[in-house]
Amino acid sequence: MQLQQILIPLGAAVLVVAGYQGAGWAGVALAVGALVFWLLLHFTRLMHILKRAADSPMGYVGSAVMLQAKLKPKMTLMHVIAMTRSLGQQLSAPEAQPEQYRWTDPSDATVTCDFVGGKLMRWEFRRPGGAADASLTTRPGLPPAP
Repeated sequence: MQLQQILIPLGAAVLVVAGYQGAGWAGVALAVGALVFWLLLHFTRLMHILKRAADSPMGYVGSAVMLQAKLKPKMTLMHVIAMTRSLGQQLSAPEAQPEQYRWTDPSDATVTCDFVGGKLMRWEFRRPGGAADASLTTRPGLPPAP
C-alpha cells in the first residue's frame, strides 16, 4: 500500500478534527469546504488534461527526443499525458502490470514507457533505424531494458 493512500485521508481527518477543536461546527464546515475545493481543483485539472488529450491523435507526440529528455522516474501517467497532450498507445494488456504506453513523433522516433501503479519506472527511446539509444535509456536505479 502506498503511503499517499494513507496520508491524504489521515490529513483530511486531522483537518476536520482541528477545525472542530478550533471553531466548533463552523470550523468543520470550513475544513470540509476546503477539502471539497481541493478535490474540485484536482478534478478540473484532470478533465482539462484529458480534454486536450482527446483532441490529439492517440500515441502522438511533437518530439520524442524532447519527451524522453523531460521524463523522470516516478512521474505519474497523468503528468506524462499532460506533457505529451496525447493519450499513449497502450501496448500491454488492460489491467496488466507494468502498463506499457508508446508515443511516436513525426519522424517515427518512439518513447515506450513502463508504469507500475501509475508511476513511471522505465522508458526507452528508439530512433527510426530501430536501435535503442543506450545512453538515453539507462537511468540510475532503474532495471535494464528487457
